[in-house]
Amino acid sequence: MSTRSHPASEGAASAPPAPGRPARGALLLGLPALLFVLFTWQVAVEGPLLELDERLSRALVHPGRAAELMADLGNVQVAVPVLVLVAGYTARRARSAGVPRWWLPSVAGLALIVMVPLIVVPLKEWTDRPGTPAVPPATGYYPSGHTATAAVAYGAAVLVLLPWLVSPPARRTAVATALVLVAAVSFGLVRRGYHWPLDVVASWCLGAMLLGALWLFLRRAAR
Repeated sequence: MSTRSHPASEGAASAPPAPGRPARGALLLGLPALLFVLFTWQVAVEGPLLELDERLSRALVHPGRAAELMADLGNVQVAVPVLVLVAGYTARRARSAGVPRWWLPSVAGLALIVMVPLIVVPLKEWTDRPGTPAVPPATGYYPSGHTATAAVAYGAAVLVLLPWLVSPPARRTAVATALVLVAAVSFGLVRRGYHWPLDVVASWCLGAMLLGALWLFLRRAAR
């Protein structure tokens, strides 16, 4: 396979920068960052948003095996190997095709998942949020590490893989699969009572920031 048969890389390299891209990048990173700061502030000061969050949790919690299995899709042992396999596959294909810096997208995707605990763990310790009544008494539930892991691992896998998926149906299927997996993890965590809904939504914002940064980086690297 030659580099000329890699349409995604060729198109990215030849396309001139569009005037709206800086604004698009700012929106891609700025909006989820703003929401994440708002949610974190509400948790830190025990603001009025937590009352709504707790009412929503009471309405949604219904522990069961199905919810637990869905939540398990966000385990490090499940989500990270998916990213590792995709990163290895795409790196091998890029190297075989003679793509310059063939290793860069895969390394960037793997570096992103390493950042998740570096961000989440200190926030858990700082906010010290207690868990729902469905779990044993403990603190450190905000934000949801399982949701962040699922969002970044499955999302980064798709971003790294997309340039090698030529047909639109294959690309749409990859994106839809990642969204379904993250949604399943999120619902399972809330349904099982492992996390408050706000813990999960905050991790969506965190995942969107990290994946948005990866997307912008990969586009810039391709050019």
